[in-house]
Amino acid sequence: MRNLVIPPKRDGARDFVTLGALVTRMDPGIVPFSVADTYSLHVSGGEYNVAANLARCFGMKTAVTSAIVDYPIGHKVEREVRAVGVEGIYARFSHDGVRGPNMATVWSDRGQGPRPPVVFYNRANEAAALLAPGSFDWNAVFAGGTRWFHSGGIFSALSQAAPELVIEGMKAARAAGVVVSFDLNYRAKLWKASGHVNAPEVLSRIVENVDVLVGNEEDLQLGLGLAGLETSSVSKLDPARFLAIMGQVTARFPNISVVATTLREVRSTNRHSWSAVLWINGQSWVAPTMELDVYDRIGGGDGFAAGLFYGLMSGRSPEESLRLGWAHGALVTTYPGDTTMASLADVEALAQGGSARVQR
Repeated sequence: MRNLVIPPKRDGARDFVTLGALVTRMDPGIVPFSVADTYSLHVSGGEYNVAANLARCFGMKTAVTSAIVDYPIGHKVEREVRAVGVEGIYARFSHDGVRGPNMATVWSDRGQGPRPPVVFYNRANEAAALLAPGSFDWNAVFAGGTRWFHSGGIFSALSQAAPELVIEGMKAARAAGVVVSFDLNYRAKLWKASGHVNAPEVLSRIVENVDVLVGNEEDLQLGLGLAGLETSSVSKLDPARFLAIMGQVTARFPNISVVATTLREVRSTNRHSWSAVLWINGQSWVAPTMELDVYDRIGGGDGFAAGLFYGLMSGRSPEESLRLGWAHGALVTTYPGDTTMASLADVEALAQGGSARVQR
């Protein structure tokens, strides 16, 4: 195990760079897709969302490396990324007017009460799946003092080449002294569609280059092939399920310093019991359990990651960093869309035990 060393802030330097696919999320609200006739469009992406949250709520200088298609949907995405304060570093593609390549669409409603959210994809001929090693000049990206590089399992599952690009970026980041993080975000549908025969083998090759790992017990088991507690009687809020695997994580990946995840018991679509756990070099911290009224659950985990990363980068204690992630992730689920509308003051108030009383 290594101690996590975060580069100091340098004037004008990027705090955070992420690699991932930019997508449009079509959201009909609580109306089922089969009868919906109006949708909200949210610009999203599991990896991008963290950069957007860090910029918009936490005031950090962030960038996304991704693919953009030069057609109206791509222009919409590019404009929205710019609007939240994230710098775009793009590999650009031309649309053929008929088949693409395309900006992917994720269809995701909010569900309601006993009816769960529904998610399905249209990632046919997706531009981000065409990215490969050599798509970005990583030396130029990390020049000038970038502090943190992030990617995730959603992008890694898009193609045979995507994991190789992730590893290329991570190796360049490590050579530049940049902290490397990865959110496992295991999605079986995506891994199956991309033709990867053995997702745990691919993800393990990636995680060998990681300092900070985000992933719940299921991600660790299905994504990395680790063994977990077999009993189903243990509450999903019990950190023992997560902490029991840490010995396997450190034995397989001695480079990892930090592992963290949210803990969530879904009572209904709109009521979750919400907590989080942080492990750093053998020590662990657990956030309080909150009874959370959920408006839109998509993006809560990315909100947690952003708050946690901000805490660590800003020199907060492990417990403070965990609480910032826990609080910010909770707040993200109270807004429409996938990224934050919170202020840093909102997050800090909730992290310190604030209430929902009217603010006058």
